[in-house]
Amino acid sequence: MWAASCLASCCASCACEACKGVARGVSRRSARIAYCGLFTFSLLLAWLMRDFAGPLLEKIPWINTFTHTPSKEWFETQAVLRVSLGNFLFFAIFAMLMIGVKKQSDQRDSWHHDGWMVKFIMWCTVIILMFFLPNGVLNAYGQVSRFGSGLFLLVQVIILLDFTHNWNEAWVAKDEQFWYIALLVVSLVCYVASFVVSGFLFHWFTPTGHDCQLNLFFIVTTIILVVGFAVISLHPQVNGSLLPASVIALYCTYICYSALSSEPRSYECNGLHNHVKAVSTGTLVMGMLTTLLSVVYSAVRAGSSSTFLSSPSSPHAGSHKPLLLKDDFEGGHDYDDDGDDYENQKGSTKGQKDQPVTYVYSFFHLIFALASMYSAMLLTGWGNSAGGADMIDVGWPSVWVRFCTLLFTAFLYIWSLVAPLVFLDRDFS
Repeated sequence: MWAASCLASCCASCACEACKGVARGVSRRSARIAYCGLFTFSLLLAWLMRDFAGPLLEKIPWINTFTHTPSKEWFETQAVLRVSLGNFLFFAIFAMLMIGVKKQSDQRDSWHHDGWMVKFIMWCTVIILMFFLPNGVLNAYGQVSRFGSGLFLLVQVIILLDFTHNWNEAWVAKDEQFWYIALLVVSLVCYVASFVVSGFLFHWFTPTGHDCQLNLFFIVTTIILVVGFAVISLHPQVNGSLLPASVIALYCTYICYSALSSEPRSYECNGLHNHVKAVSTGTLVMGMLTTLLSVVYSAVRAGSSSTFLSSPSSPHAGSHKPLLLKDDFEGGHDYDDDGDDYENQKGSTKGQKDQPVTYVYSFFHLIFALASMYSAMLLTGWGNSAGGADMIDVGWPSVWVRFCTLLFTAFLYIWSLVAPLVFLDRDFS
């Protein structure tokens, strides 16, 4: 008995030391990557809770307060919303705490980079507390999440536009024939891919013998916009380029596919619904992982974009050069764009502490908070609770959100081209 107790104590001590070692290791690397890992874990937890926590929630009296027990999908949605709300509050609290952090000497700078054991315990506590809240709070959060998800999609689109313009400028700046040819090749590949995918969309989502005017409208509108991007970009009075137009065209085609594939499986014009039962479990898991990676990438890309996150007092403010995802190995602070740490530049720790932060921490956490709302909408079919456990982002709300995102993406890109012609007195460089 004594030996077993001793062994258990040693195991607990080793586990504790291992957790502390992991926390110390995280603080020596990029804080942004660590937050990304925590966010990914929250998405996986929400997915697991959606698929397996329904029977448990049915037994909780303050959740199942109904005379007639709701459907299984209702409890699955509740599980996702409660995990999402906890994750949202965790990042929202940090977003508020980090408002106004401009110097690394600010005490809150260490709150952002260090203390990962405390952060994980706090995150777990917040998630658990969400399961003690009444249903009315979660219903209100579900409604607000639709608006927050729209904001996240807006940021995602702006980042894509910024990325394509920066990509084009970087290759043009090399001023070599090879890079000009590369620009042309990539542009042609993107446009060919866009038209090929459009052909498949006609085949899959406008089956013969059915009146599929809505799907036809979606596909034709996308093709018109895709062609319009090239025409406007190549107009002599517009300072445009074919590469951004082709990338945005391919992205809009992908959004159109996402919208059509999100149509209910019972809809006669959804040509993929005949193959749903034949989809293997491995394919479903791969689809879920793709969705998770897409959301995580969007959040981290937003959090790392100099367009959004350059501090007003930072030397990088206004620069389109991307920040490095690398922190000071001693204090967990970010390097500058050249890869040299601030301590070497100034020759002292004091010089490093006086340096401005390289991105706005509050906005960084806000992006993850909005992404938490967006992931909840993906897993619950934008709150309609009718998709089932093996469906992700399915339902008419998903269709219209996707198509509106497509139209907004097209509007932003076209506006970025024609705005200098409309407002001649402004500098858009």
